[in-house]
Amino acid sequence: MNFYMTTGTYDFMKKMRDNHPEENMVVMQGEGTTLVIHETKDKTIFQTPRRYEVVDGTGEFKEKGYFVLNNIPVSDEGRPVFEHRFKNRAGAIENEPGYVAFRVLRPLDSDTYIVLTEWESPTFYEKWKESQAFAKAHSAKPEAETSAQRLNIFSGVSHISTYRAKPEEE
Repeated sequence: MNFYMTTGTYDFMKKMRDNHPEENMVVMQGEGTTLVIHETKDKTIFQTPRRYEVVDGTGEFKEKGYFVLNNIPVSDEGRPVFEHRFKNRAGAIENEPGYVAFRVLRPLDSDTYIVLTEWESPTFYEKWKESQAFAKAHSAKPEAETSAQRLNIFSGVSHISTYRAKPEEE
């Protein structure tokens, strides 16, 4: 599955989405920017998108919640290990209250993977971060990993971006 992102003004992004109702697109607002995601088996309608492939995911994105993008730079050598960890994850997030959807996105034009989740509200995301399931999913590397897999697979510092599906009421 292909996954694309682009940014622009809210009005323009919403109009673009509304002009293509057959496409699976979600418009969301963050700090000073509007982001549109487009998930498709085909090419995107965006002119200059950030391009990704879906490595793993569950649920369907809805334009109603709170989106968290964990941006994780991974070295070329670390990509197989990083992807293996997600493909063999416990799947605990799907059982969390307020969970909507999840994708692990492999970058096609950079080194930064994105782990994208949608929650019904920021409160549910915060509760997930405080849960035993989160602690287990983000604990130290599993004992079964070899010393080669314990090497640092990251090429930079990760950071989180958050968005809301609808603009704040004025």
